[in-house]
Amino acid sequence: MKTPFKNPAAPRPRAEGGNSSLTANMMKKKNMHNRKQRSSVGSGPAPPRRNLVGCRIQHIWKEGNKSSQWKGTVLDQVPVSPSLYLIKYDGFDCIYGLELLSDQRVVGLEVLPDRVAPARVSDAPLADTMIGKAVEHMFETEDGPKEEWRGMVLARAPVMTSWFYITYEKDPVLYMYQLLDDYKEGDLRIMPESSEAAAAEREPGEVVDSLVGKQVEYAREDGGKRSGMVIHQVEAKPSVYFIKFHDDFHIYVYDLVKTS
Repeated sequence: MKTPFKNPAAPRPRAEGGNSSLTANMMKKKNMHNRKQRSSVGSGPAPPRRNLVGCRIQHIWKEGNKSSQWKGTVLDQVPVSPSLYLIKYDGFDCIYGLELLSDQRVVGLEVLPDRVAPARVSDAPLADTMIGKAVEHMFETEDGPKEEWRGMVLARAPVMTSWFYITYEKDPVLYMYQLLDDYKEGDLRIMPESSEAAAAEREPGEVVDSLVGKQVEYAREDGGKRSGMVIHQVEAKPSVYFIKFHDDFHIYVYDLVKTS
């Protein structure tokens, strides 16, 4: 796998009531880690339908005079923003959030005939143990040596259930990998839990108010503001949330309790 390269100094948002919209840049492919895709695509695409979750899709992304072809799997439809879908595109390891049925830059959306076949997890106890844990994940650099990335395993991915959602300290966006394979190959290590971290865990029965559906914003270095919405709360770590900003197609992952 190749090391991901992205600005690690992403600002941390705070929950607010602002909802300003910003112009989105051309969607960029984020092939930060090199992983082989194992899903297959059939022939004879069908017109898109409303229930896209679990479907294989393809479309053109067109902005201005530039266009590119995209193909991938629809993982989820966001309950607090039903027009927003989470997609895993072929050859790219981060998750994208797009309004597939209403964004005018999505051209020629087609549903491919093959849905993703259910995958069986090879080691369910280990999979359950990983979720919510801090990990060290090893990636190959362009020069060859492996580089360590610290992160957190967030959940099993929907639809592609042998994959896991994960995020990294250096790059707090949502990624997706087959982590059981990496663990067995020695490229993933589960970090021992510190006594301080254990003490900070939620007590049984304790209620944590959800921020899902709330608007968030933060000030840019240039004085402008960036706004978005909290779209998901991580079950294994209730203080951790997924955020979709209006000017970005990536899904960001932040601990909003620690940063509020």
